[in-house]
Formats: sequence, structure tokens, C-alpha cells
Amino acid sequence: MATANSIEKPDLIVCSNLIGRVSKLKFEILFSLLNSSWDQLFQRHLVTEEDIEQEAIYLNSVIVAGAALETKKGIFILSSNEICKYIITLSSNIPDNLAETKDTRTWIGFEASSISPQIHPSLSQHTLTDTLKVSLQTLESAYSLTDPENLSISDVIIFSSLFPLTAPILLVQMNASYPKLLKWVNTVATTPVVNNVLQKLPVVNNWLRVTQGLTGYGKLDTKETKFDKLKREKLSKPPILPTLNLDKVSLLAPEIKHPILPCTDKRNILITSALPYVNNVPHLGNIIGCVLSADVFARYCRARGYQTLYLCGTDEYGTATEIKAVQEGVTPQQVCNKYYKKHKNIYDWFEISFDTFGRTSTQNQTDIAQEIFWKIQKRGFIKDETVEQLFCENCSTFLADRLITGTCPSCAYDDASGDQCDNCSKLINAVELIQPQCQICKNRPFVKKSQHIFLDMARMQPEVEEWVAKSAPRGNWTPNSRSITNTWFKEGLKPRCISRDLKWGTPVPLEGFTDKVFYVWFDAPIGYISITASYTDQWEKWWKNPNNVLLYQFMAKDNVPFHTVMFPSCLITTGDEYTLLHHISASEYLNYEGGKFSKRKGVGVFGDNARETKIPADIFRFYLLYVRPETQDTLFSWSDLMSKNNNELLNNLGNFVNRSLAFTKKNFNGIVPPVGNLKQVDMQLIDQINLELTNYIATLEDARIRDGIKYTLNLSRLGNGYIQDAQPWVLIKEGEDGMSRAGTIMNLSVNLVCLVMVLLQPYMPNTCEAIRQQLNIPNNSTLIPVEFAKFISPGHEIGTPLPLFRKFEQAEIDGYQQMFRTKPK
Repeated sequence: MATANSIEKPDLIVCSNLIGRVSKLKFEILFSLLNSSWDQLFQRHLVTEEDIEQEAIYLNSVIVAGAALETKKGIFILSSNEICKYIITLSSNIPDNLAETKDTRTWIGFEASSISPQIHPSLSQHTLTDTLKVSLQTLESAYSLTDPENLSISDVIIFSSLFPLTAPILLVQMNASYPKLLKWVNTVATTPVVNNVLQKLPVVNNWLRVTQGLTGYGKLDTKETKFDKLKREKLSKPPILPTLNLDKVSLLAPEIKHPILPCTDKRNILITSALPYVNNVPHLGNIIGCVLSADVFARYCRARGYQTLYLCGTDEYGTATEIKAVQEGVTPQQVCNKYYKKHKNIYDWFEISFDTFGRTSTQNQTDIAQEIFWKIQKRGFIKDETVEQLFCENCSTFLADRLITGTCPSCAYDDASGDQCDNCSKLINAVELIQPQCQICKNRPFVKKSQHIFLDMARMQPEVEEWVAKSAPRGNWTPNSRSITNTWFKEGLKPRCISRDLKWGTPVPLEGFTDKVFYVWFDAPIGYISITASYTDQWEKWWKNPNNVLLYQFMAKDNVPFHTVMFPSCLITTGDEYTLLHHISASEYLNYEGGKFSKRKGVGVFGDNARETKIPADIFRFYLLYVRPETQDTLFSWSDLMSKNNNELLNNLGNFVNRSLAFTKKNFNGIVPPVGNLKQVDMQLIDQINLELTNYIATLEDARIRDGIKYTLNLSRLGNGYIQDAQPWVLIKEGEDGMSRAGTIMNLSVNLVCLVMVLLQPYMPNTCEAIRQQLNIPNNSTLIPVEFAKFISPGHEIGTPLPLFRKFEQAEIDGYQQMFRTKPK
């Protein structure tokens, strides 16, 4: 080891596992409070070649402790709390609030013995341990929660340990049982000093991602270069090897009973996808941007045992419906009935698992929207103004914004709609469009005045902005949704008109305006609530239950401000305790073969056309989710779809499932063999499986839909490699021992097929069902476990193995490319 004389500053090393990240959070907050930094006070540890063996022992100790400090006197400190105290002693000017007292010493010891050891088990098991519950209750009732702006050393240490418990998987439990404690944690997290630290630390909003399998081992956060490789080799062999859980783990999900209502003993998840406008047949970009992404998350939540309600429905009011009714010679309601069925049929074909798929043209919509309006009006946030609108003389009607196109006044895009530019995403007042055109008759409309009611959003901004500042980091909103929302606040909220001169819509109940209806941006989001009310008369248990329900909303990025600013503004301004947005998943755009999907121009594959290809819905689901535009625009490409199908599904996933089950069927008469003595290669496989499973759960908890399918495919790749290397077809020819070893390999492989099946279910439900039948296990085998285990017992008889996928040929793909160069029907 380096001598004291060679060390100018103390040496501090932090491990990247969960306990290490909690330690780092403690240190970084202290650095900020002391106006210091890591590099000012500490240096990284360097070792010589002769010290490698000793170093390996030392580093294993760091892994267990999470952090280690070697002082100038050569003394090792393997306690993050003691390191915190040491950091304070290095400061030349210690603030009074950070001075250690008898009281802070007591609580620091309490954190080390009663809280810190329970953080990893609680996150791994997705529920607070009984031991931790007792400790949290002690804090809730006895700990003196000081001024967040003047944190004590015990405050810093306790906050850092409690912050991981605000992860979504535990948030409802925390809120229900320890509201005072959770409020304090959230308040501390939003203080400038702590918030700056949280923004700098990686994956601080998803602590499950750092649990690294079930052992909690991670890598060291160090800057050494000369011996990094040797250290990694040492650390890749942790002292405790993973083992196979030999107890049978049930994957059987309980029966879902309707109506689905929140529970006090479960995590309650309310999921919405943006309401599609009834007159438009959805294209593949719409489907992945909203309903399919939300469907994967809903299926995942159900598979984790969460109490889940997934709802959507058609947005049915507005000018477009009125015009369509005139064109078809029917009533607006008849138009909605016709297209509602089209939407429902398309989503049914895509296997979208709505718990309820409703519509906005209901009495519940009128009652709830008017109730919300009256509460806002009585609190003084409604005013009336004269506005200028575009009126089409030829059609004898004021034009809805989406029935007007023109040149965007901001970016000069020449095909902008009357409410929002698809190019720059800025909202537009239709009268601001340059050279506007009516999309019904193609004539140029003119400006006409009308009296309307407005929501005074300028007065609402402070309260709404404060809510966003807390909700966005807590719910880990997608970066694009944060950016779009913050842009709105920076530009300043302005009064927004909430009425229109139409007849087909929710009537405005205010005297003097009863000949008008509510504008879509005010009315449509309330549809989420009214659709729930049409599903159950106990809808308030979902929508007026913010302490026990987490609301997740899925949409494309052009819908973000309606859900992060406008809808919450309306609910907050009522003064009622509504369930507000927790997490928003806003996708970018999916383009089509080098161009853009367009409802108006009919470019791309639409939902009803997908069935005409004879390609199974699961293949469309898989590909759309594989290329989901989570962080940037992506492209639907027929040639890429063929490549992904043939390589990822046929050669990887399908090959693993078929070779595992077919080999078992042929050589073990379809009976799952017992597990013999596990070898190092088996242990390594289990460890890798658990790591991929942990990553899968972490990404889905964070509603990062795309990566989940890739972790599932990683598992089938592991399985293929394991079988290929083990060569059970050779072992079965080597007598009893060889047959026993082959049996162990196939037992692990069949159980891995079972795990792949349940992880695949949110993405490809029909394929999951096919695998389930081949495994011959109950049809409710859908629960996602937290570790690889014995899901199928030795002696179980599997079904008949069959190929899951077929190969796509170039001629077939060429035909699809030619077919969809013209407008869809």
C-alpha cells in the first residue's frame, strides 16, 4: 500500500453498488454544504504491482462497506457515516448546524444499524421490509425534522438513506404510512443545494438499476488506469456465488375482478394513453406513441402484482365530427359510433389490453367537465374576452384549428396546423397563420370576432410551476417533456380560450355563453376522468386519491403541454385533491421509410392496413417497440423489420425456445429432468440471468419501454450460448453421468424459457401464449419474479414444441414496400 508520506490528501473510494451510491450522496451533499469538493479534499488511491493481492482483499471490503477512506495517518475507515464526520473535520469553518451533538450521534447510529441495511432488500423485493417499517415509524414519530435549509449531519445521513425509498416501486407505501417523513424528504430534495447534487449524480432517480443482481455487488468508482483490468478481474469473482432458488416460485397471477379499484396494501397504478380523435384511423406512429407503449407498461404492472387500471377512449367532440356528419348525411353521434368501432377493432387486433376503452360523448363527460369549470370560475380564474377567429364563409362555420393549415409564423413551415406546428411544436393561434386555408373546401377563411371565456393561466403559473418542480424529478419525467414544459414557463403562461362556437361538444353552462361548447384542450383531458366514471361510479377512488395512486400518462411529444401544464392547471385550480400526473412518457416521432406519417395526407401504414399484410400483430408490436422513439425520432423500415424478425426473433428467441423444448421432448420424453450438481458455468449463467432480469425490472419501473425487449432478447442469447457451449447432445452419449449433466442443462434451459415467456408477455402476448402452451403450464402464469428460480419442477411434462416464427423473404418485403407507396384505403 502507499505510505503516509506519499499521500498528500486522504484517499476516498466509493463503490458503485447501492450502498456505495447512498454513501456518495451523503458525501456530495456535505461537500456542497461546506463549499468544498471531492478533489479539494481527497485523492484517488494508486497501487503498485506488488500490492495486488492485498488490494483485492481491501477492495472486497470496500464493496461490503460501500466506501472506504485511508487517512493521512494510514488509518482505514470503512463506515460512510464516520467518513462524513471526517469530512466535516477537514473544513476550516464548520457551520453550527453541522456540528455533532449527542442527539445527532444517536440518530447517526440508528441509521447505520436500522435503516441502511434494509434499503437494498426493500428495493429488491419491491416492498418495505418489516424491520424497515418499524424503523421508519420511529423516525416518523420521534425524529425532529429540522429546517431543510439548515441541515444537520444526521439530517444529511438520514435523508441520503431515505431518498432511494422515494423510487416509484415504494412511493405509495411511503406516502400511505409515513407522510410526514416523505414530505420532509421531498422538501429537502428540492432545496437548491440538495437538488443540485441530485441532478449531478447518475441514475439517482432509479435506484433499482444499481442493485446489480441479488448480491448487491458493483464496480468501484475510481480513476486508476494502470491496474483497472486486474481489479475488475478480482471483482468479477465475488466471495459469494449466486445460487439457484430451489424452492418452487409461483408465477400464477390472481384473477382480475372488475371494477378494478385501488387497494391499501398494493401499489396503485393509473395509466392513460392520449385519446385518439375519433375521425382519424390511427397509423403505426400513433399506435407506438400512445396506446402500445402504455399497454406494455400496463401489462408489466399487472405482472408485478400492482393494482392497475389502464384506460383510453375516443375524443369525439369538435368541428371535424360535425363536418364529417354533414358529408355522410348522418348525425355527429352516428359518426362517432361508426369510428369508435373502427378504433376498437384496430386496438383489439393489436392486443391492446385496455381495462376500459370509452368515449367522451357521454353525460359523465358533461357533468364532470361542467363541475370542474364551475369550481375554477368560483375561484376567480375565468374571464371573458372578444377574440378573432377564422370563419369559412363557404362552409358557414368557424373553423376548428385542425381544419386550418398555413405557414407557421415562427419557423415558416408551410404546412402548419391551426393549433400547433408539427415542425417546431409551438402552439399557434389560428389567426396568426400566414396564408391560412380551410381544409374542407380549400378556400381562404377570414377573421371574425366572437365573445369567449378564458382560463387565466398567468395567475395560475406560480402554483403550477411549483408543482412541476416537485413532480418532474419525483416522477422522472422524460427529458423532452421537461424541456417542453419549462419552455412554456419561461415564455410565461397566457390566458387560454376554453370555448368554441360549435354545437357538437360539452355545453358551456355559464350564462351568456350557453350557445358555445368547451374547447378541446380543456374538455378532452377531462375525458380520462369521465371514461373512468363510465367504468365505475367509484371513480373518485382513482382520481381523487393522490396519496395512494400514481398516474402514468403516455403520448407523443406534441401532446405534452396539455398534460403537464393545462390539465394539471385546471385540476389544481379547482381546489380539490385530484390525483395529478406522476410520470409522463412522451415519445418522439416515428417516421415512415424516410418520410412522415400523416393522417391528413395518408402517408404510411395505418392500423387497418396492418391486418392486410398477414403479418401477425405480435411482429408489428415487437418491431414498433424495438424502434420506439424514446429519445429521438426513429424510422419504420420494411427492410429493417425483416432483419429484426429474421435475426432477433427467428434465429435468437425462437431458436432458443425451440431447441430447449425440442431437445427435452426428444431425449427426456418431454419430462423436465432434475437438477444435479451445479458447476461454475451454471452459476455464471444464473448470475447473468439475474443481472438481465434486474435491468429489465429497472427499465420497466422507469417506463423505459424499449430497453425491456432488448434485455429479454439478451436472455435468449445467453440461453443459446449456454446450450451451444455445454453440448448436451454430446453428453447424453456419455453414460449416466453425461445424461445427468445434460438433464441439469435442460432443466435450467426450460426454466429460462419460462422466464423469457413471462418477460415477453408485455411485448408479445400471443407469442407468450404460444410458449405457455408448449411449456404446458397454467394460462395465468404471468407474474414477473425478482430472481431466477425453479419455476417448473422436475417431472413436469411439457407440451409439443413448435416453431414460433417464420422467415421473411425479400420478395415479400418488396411487395409491402410497393403496396404502401400509395395512400392506404
